[in-house]
Formats: sequence, C-alpha cells, structure tokens
Amino acid sequence: MMDENADARLKEILDSHDTAAFRELYDSMEPIDFAQLIEDYEPEELEKLTSMLEDDQLASLMEESEDEQRIRIARTLDNKRLLIAFGYMQKDDIVDMLGDFPIGRRKDVINLMKSGDRQIITDLLKYPEESAGGIMTTAYVALRDTLKVSEGLDKIRQIGPRTEVIETIYVVNESRQLIGSVDLKILLSTPRDHAIGSIMDDHVISVEPETDQEQVALLVSRYDLNAIPVVSKKQQILGIITVDDVIDVIVQEYDEDMLQMAGVSSEESLDTTLSESVRMRLPWLLINLATAFLASFTVKMFEGTIAKVVALSAIMTIVSGMGGNAGTQTVSILVRRLAQGELSWEDCRKPFLKEVLLGLVDGAACGLVTAAIVWPTYHNFYLGLIVFLAMIGNLLVSSVFGFLIPVIMRRLNWDPAIASTIFLTTATDVLGFFIFLGLATVFMPYLLK
Repeated sequence: MMDENADARLKEILDSHDTAAFRELYDSMEPIDFAQLIEDYEPEELEKLTSMLEDDQLASLMEESEDEQRIRIARTLDNKRLLIAFGYMQKDDIVDMLGDFPIGRRKDVINLMKSGDRQIITDLLKYPEESAGGIMTTAYVALRDTLKVSEGLDKIRQIGPRTEVIETIYVVNESRQLIGSVDLKILLSTPRDHAIGSIMDDHVISVEPETDQEQVALLVSRYDLNAIPVVSKKQQILGIITVDDVIDVIVQEYDEDMLQMAGVSSEESLDTTLSESVRMRLPWLLINLATAFLASFTVKMFEGTIAKVVALSAIMTIVSGMGGNAGTQTVSILVRRLAQGELSWEDCRKPFLKEVLLGLVDGAACGLVTAAIVWPTYHNFYLGLIVFLAMIGNLLVSSVFGFLIPVIMRRLNWDPAIASTIFLTTATDVLGFFIFLGLATVFMPYLLK
C-alpha cells in the first residue's frame, strides 16, 4: 500500500536526516494525508520531523491535524518556533490549539504575541468551544458603505491574502455595524465610481457569538452560504464562520449523535484509557441493566402461562425484537429531523399520526408472515392469531415511543440522541412481552386443546 511505503520511506528519511528527500516527500502529499501518516509517531520521531519542516509547512500540518496530534506536535516546539508557525495560521485554528494547552504554556505563548494578536486571541478564547464565537475567524473582508468600488477593490488587494473568504464582502457603517454584503463578482462588474452601499444586499443572515455551532450549521445549510458573519448585540461584526468549519461541525455533531444513541460518550475513542472508558460506558450499561430487569419481571408475571405452553418462550423474543427494530427506524428519522431543526413541537401531530398508522400497517404485515409460519409449525391456529395481534400491538408501541422519546427530550432541551434507543428498547421489550403473554393468558384454553 502507498501509505505503508510512505511511512517506511519517511522513517528512513528521518533516521538519515535527508532534508532534500524529506521536502520531496512532503511536497508529494496533501497536508491532511501527511498529518494522518504521522498520527502514531513517537515524540522523538515528531521532534525530528518538525525540525525539518519549513515554518509554513509546520503551520499547514498543525491546521490539518486532529486536536490531540496538534498538542503532541506543539510539545516538540519551543514557544518562539510555535509563535512563528502561528503567523501562518488562521486565528480560529490558533485558538483551538491554545484552548487545549496547559494553562501555564498558554499564558506564556499569548504573552509573547504582538498586542493586536494577543487581544484577538484572548477575546476568542472567552467563547465556549462549541459556540459561534468559538469557531469563528477574524480573517474577513469588511468595507465601509461609503467607499467607491475602486477604493474597495484596492482595499481587498491589501487585506485579501490574509483572509479566508473573499467571495463575500461584508459592508459596515461608520460604527462597524453590519448592514449588508456584496459578492465579489458583482463588485468586479460594477462601475468603479459607484458607492459600495448602493450595490450591497441589505438582507444578511448572521448569528451572535453565543449561538450553538449546530444552529450555525443549520443556517449555513439552509441558506447555501459560503460563510456566515458573527455579530455583537449591537450588530457590530466580530468575525465570520467559513463553510469548511461548518463541515467540521456537521461531521462532529453527526458522530456525537450516532455515539449518544448507543449510550457512548463522544469523548471516547479507541485510545481512551481503561478507567475513562469504564467511567463513560458503565453508567449507561447499568441503566440498561435496570431496564432489562423490568422486562425480566414482566416475563416472570407470566411464568405460569409459559410453563403450560413452552412454545411461547421461543416465539416471544421474535415479537419484542421486531418492535425494537421498528422503533429504532422511527428514532433514527426523528433524531435526524430534530437535529436539522425541521420539526417543531407544534408540527408533530401529522407525522405522529403517520407513524402510528405505519406501525399498524407494518405490524399487520409482519404479524401475518409470522403467523403463517407459527401456525403450521405448532399446529395451533390460536397461537398464530396471538402472534399476529401481538406483533401489531408491539409495532404500534414502537412507533409511539420511537416518536415521543426524542421529541420529549428535545422539548426538555436535552439532546434527543442521548441513549434514545436504550429507553425505546425498554418500552418495546416490557410492553411487547406484556402484550404477547397477556394475549396468551387470555387464549390459554384454546392453546391447550
């Protein structure tokens, strides 16, 4: 494989300290691929590597690395070299790194910065990590509305190389309040003596720095933005959030939702220590154990019924299992819709009724198939009828709870992905066993014939 060859080649170069060969290898790869290649390198190997990197290459490598990897790289650098590399990085990436630094080193690095950069970094560090302020960058283009197009273009030439996005130009008034935006394409095609304020679009979608990053991602996706400005309560522009950062947020939120639905912390990985994994997983497993006992107690209530008709013990797991699967389908759709902000409490009635009807239809279809197999297998029509009715009942239960659990959690301002499937499984198992064995008890005289 290419990665294995590149890895072996890189280690050989590091051992020989062949600078020319190193630069050739680095230039042949994308920074993000190079960052992934060295993920498992030892501190000694990283120290050799960083000593051979140019300052701009080092900056690119740290920008593309995962958080933990950035810190490992930073440990191989003294503060002076780190500060030089920061000069090639965007402010939001610098803030992300410094946020993970030990407090002592963070202060040392910030104190070495120029006063202007120090103020910007300090201000950005005040915002929560997963807020709009925490992911915004101050590298944007904002022009006064009174400037002529020619003056605006001259300004863009000066500051453009230091910004992340120049496709959208933000327009401010004398108080630096955001009052509009203009596309660079429109700016380039407008007569040079026109005022920028006369060609701007005064309808700008913006967020405040405290806005949750998930809400930011929803706005960018809904309105097809390549960047979204962050403004203060007085509408003064503070920074922008670019689409590449929004993509990172979407991936992060998706990963968190998938893990939380299974009762796993988003902070856990394969590299997490044993004690940390126990701390993160065990509470949810204990909750799951408690819910499993509820299902067990439900079955115990019908011990007499099961003892008389042993076939019930083999069939009842089919009913509860199908309910769990159907409920998971509903939960998955609901969590996705709620995460996208496309379903409010007031809009729930129609989709809820649809899910109820879907549960009835799916339950009848699955129940009919199951009954068609159970009846001839056990030579008892009533056993097939019980399975048919129980399947309808349990898939109806799974639809109701699969819909209500995430919606209620959202209503209570909890993340609807947090272990929704654990609570759903409790409902489908307990009520599934109760419905099936309850029907079996009612029909017992016909089952013993």
